[in-house]
Amino acid sequence: MRLTGVGLMSSNKNDGSDIGPGSGHGSALAQLLESLTLEPLEDNLFRGPRSREGWQRVYGGLVLGQAVSAAALTVGSDRAIHSLHGYFLLAGDPDRDIVYEVERIRDGGSFTTRRVRGLQHGRAIFAMSASFHKDEDGYEHQSAMPDVPGPEDLPSAKSLMSGMLAHLPDNMRAYWDREHPLDIRIVDASRYTSRRPRPAAQAIWLRANGPLPDQPAVHRAVLAYASDFTLLDTALVAHGKLLFDRDIQLASLDHAMWFHRPFRTDGWLLYAQDSPSAYGARGYCRGSVFDLQGRLVASTVQEGLMRKRDTAFVLK
Repeated sequence: MRLTGVGLMSSNKNDGSDIGPGSGHGSALAQLLESLTLEPLEDNLFRGPRSREGWQRVYGGLVLGQAVSAAALTVGSDRAIHSLHGYFLLAGDPDRDIVYEVERIRDGGSFTTRRVRGLQHGRAIFAMSASFHKDEDGYEHQSAMPDVPGPEDLPSAKSLMSGMLAHLPDNMRAYWDREHPLDIRIVDASRYTSRRPRPAAQAIWLRANGPLPDQPAVHRAVLAYASDFTLLDTALVAHGKLLFDRDIQLASLDHAMWFHRPFRTDGWLLYAQDSPSAYGARGYCRGSVFDLQGRLVASTVQEGLMRKRDTAFVLK
């Protein structure tokens, strides 16, 4: 059985429901949406399909997206997730499904609170608290959107990287050579050709690589998935290092996210990131997500392991 609340299934033919493994919209996005469509096992218990992204461990954004989906399936449609705070406890096994256990902490008049645990091999690999809010009017203000080139003025990440192959590590070339569920446009790619240290900040445009269903919960789950992409990597900018360098051990430790305004993840979103601090083998990073109209739609914070390692002990 597949739930229709969060996933591919919909009655609106313009909502992306024609996306599938054999469709013209690309199988990577179809696989992501299928991964975010959870199977109910029992009350408050759901199964998330295993990772098919080719990593040695489960990508943290996939766990975030599935956990958001699991929590949303226990909450009424009259309220949406507005914040989450998660901890990555163990590296996920990409050859195993993840079981999500949702605890119903509180159902209030305006707010709903859930606690989610992601389980593999009988152990918790991820723990998250999430809060949902019923829409209401209030005061409004926001920070200004950075002045950067628009997405249509920038090459796709794949075409950009194809021109830099001689400068990239083998594992990075292999990563960018395959299909991805997200269309990424890098605002300043000079860090990939010049390893000089610079201010710890970067920005990317991103959107789903095809249309998504007209279900707000799907768009939030996909943005949660995308929010782990490049965020911790921002801390490396200050040191002239890259995510794929073999002398770096990089892993997300915790992740917090706030959803401020309605948005669509199949429309362009600017993800502006900076890293105010790195110390004691931990990097601290922040992100702000804006839509094309300049509205701040979400914010992220993450701390991660950023450890130097001796390449003599790196497994080939």
